[in-house]
Amino acid sequence: MMSLLCTSDTHSSAHAVVTAIVNAIPSPELSWTGWILSLPAISVVLTGLCCALRVKGKLPGWITVLALAGSFALVLKLYFLRGDAGAPVVVHLWDWMNFSWGDQSKWHSLQADVSVYVDSLTLFWLLFVTGLGTLIAIYATEYMESDVGKGYSRFFNGVSVFILAMCTLVMADNLLLLYLGWEGVGLASYLLIGYYYKKPAAVAAGKKAFIVNRIGDLGLAVGIWLIWVNYGSIEFNTLFQVWQDTERGVGGFDKSLIPYCLMLGAFGKSAQLPLYVWLPDAMEGPTPVSALIHAATMVTAGVYLIARTYPLFALHPDALATVAWVGGLTALFAATIGMAQYDFKRVFAYSTISQLGYMFMGLGVGTTFGAAYHTLTHAFFKALLFLTAGAIMHGFAGQLDLRKLSGLRKVPGFKIVSWTMLIGCLWLSAFPFSAGMLSKDLILVQALSINNHGFVWLGWIGLITAAMTAYYSFRVWFRVCAGPVFYVAGEDNHDDHDAHDHAHAAHPAPAAHAKHEFHPHAPRWAMNGVLLIIMLGAFATGIPGYMELRGQSNWAQVMIAHSSAFAGSVQAHVTDAVNFGMNPHQLVEVFGTIASLGGIAIAMYFHLLQRKSADKLRAWLLAHNSIRWIPVAMENKWYVDELYHACIRGPAWIAGHILHFTDKHVVDGLMVNGVGRIPSALGGLFQPLYNGVLQGYATTMAGGSALVVAWIVYRWLVSGAAS
Repeated sequence: MMSLLCTSDTHSSAHAVVTAIVNAIPSPELSWTGWILSLPAISVVLTGLCCALRVKGKLPGWITVLALAGSFALVLKLYFLRGDAGAPVVVHLWDWMNFSWGDQSKWHSLQADVSVYVDSLTLFWLLFVTGLGTLIAIYATEYMESDVGKGYSRFFNGVSVFILAMCTLVMADNLLLLYLGWEGVGLASYLLIGYYYKKPAAVAAGKKAFIVNRIGDLGLAVGIWLIWVNYGSIEFNTLFQVWQDTERGVGGFDKSLIPYCLMLGAFGKSAQLPLYVWLPDAMEGPTPVSALIHAATMVTAGVYLIARTYPLFALHPDALATVAWVGGLTALFAATIGMAQYDFKRVFAYSTISQLGYMFMGLGVGTTFGAAYHTLTHAFFKALLFLTAGAIMHGFAGQLDLRKLSGLRKVPGFKIVSWTMLIGCLWLSAFPFSAGMLSKDLILVQALSINNHGFVWLGWIGLITAAMTAYYSFRVWFRVCAGPVFYVAGEDNHDDHDAHDHAHAAHPAPAAHAKHEFHPHAPRWAMNGVLLIIMLGAFATGIPGYMELRGQSNWAQVMIAHSSAFAGSVQAHVTDAVNFGMNPHQLVEVFGTIASLGGIAIAMYFHLLQRKSADKLRAWLLAHNSIRWIPVAMENKWYVDELYHACIRGPAWIAGHILHFTDKHVVDGLMVNGVGRIPSALGGLFQPLYNGVLQGYATTMAGGSALVVAWIVYRWLVSGAAS
């Protein structure tokens, strides 16, 4: 890991270059930080009671909002108390696990308490987890109001579990507590993705998310076990100090497996190749769940895990390179799929996978600062995109097909939705001087500055992916929000008032006719207000980057520099030309701008100015057998699900049925029950002899006596012949 950072001259805009992880200070006076966890836990209990009591009002929603807002307020208080460069602190809340055996040495004991480890990385993550979580909960109070009295309490109970688990994961001072939060996030995702449990697709999506994540979770569990076996502790503070004192270098075979186990867990939770397939299907849950998963909680957990355990990735020389290449290839692969989808909520889902790929690329090429900063900017603009998609879905009876919506910026009540979606698309497409550009460029510059492991190629892959991202982002906006007014209602009913209109809106119609049959349900203050606040937050995330452009400290960089991810907080700075007579900074500035504006321009031509040209282009591609497989494969997600079905699900299904047949008919039927039937069968042979009739018993006795006499005579004759 350190070799990556030493291949070029470096500079930092942080206050000081940090060279070690500071030993954490026990701080019992900060015991009130436990309320950051306790408030969501109380919300879980209260919303659970609302479920049991069948509460029919919005009380569960406001309980959740108040609890999450309280947690966010406490996080702000903690941030202003600790600052951005203070020493880490450990706050012990209560004892949990303490086992010892043998001579009670560190390899003969296991201690894991419920304690919180607070450094600047913890605060960095908590700020957007609790902040965005609160805003999404406010949005959901209106979005989910059609379920009041039905699943409303259950929904907010799941949201509370989600935020509680994510805060536990981020604040944990040991790997076992982190794993508890990790599994809690997985449980909450299963419950919320499968919220519409009467819908088979939603149930299947929940199961898929849960099962695919089990693969990554197994990797993380093995990694935690290997860490304990090699270091005798799972507490972060102890691990960091041991590593700095004695482990600065590559370890043995078992130690070298640790980073790969950790990255397997991260790839599962953050939907990277090959474990990304659960995330697009997670769209089956309510849209606020999508925003929560994609922006503030679950998918950022993998990035956090690698950033938190970053020193351990030095245990294998190729560990970070693996992270970088998996991230870069995932970003490109997901972008190709996103370009060809018609469900715009699914387009945003694939964009999340792609943007997470950038974050992992940043971690792998040695810029934890760039990865964390992109996580922050992405959290806001992706929440904005999903919540605007939810507002459209809510207003148009579940319609998500971008071919059946147009000109929404001119539809009464949807101007705020349309223009806030525009900001989200600009940020996603890394429009010049947007926050999305500032954070993404840090990763691309770092990749182009490092000669090891082919990272320069990764930088170019990132630039190509940026152009594709700009195209599919504005393919959605130009189709849905720009152009002439046209809409077709979906198949969902949000309330009884619109049920009649929805029933008559099953086919395309001119705008005037469509309006006569269907009246869109415009969002009210809760949804629009949250969209405006998150839009302002998206602007605010660019402030650290703007300050860096002016030669001042980048707040995000300072936060990362004083954490366990300090080694990646120093950006590479190469002044020599690497391609086209330009250094990496100039390359990214020029080609990044071309990628962004070029992608937007192509989308404008095909999906706003000349929409029929897009259909003609697709028809031309399909007419040529040599290339028709490209659009078909992209629309069908490169048939990865089908490949997994053929290679994994199908054989597993067949094996399961074979084992079931063997268990039922061989093990149970022949071996267990078959042996048990032998005495019963023998008894059946003699049963007619014992029928309760006196003559039968006499005959049996005579027959038995005859057999005994015959046996005696036989033995006498045999013994006589032998003598």
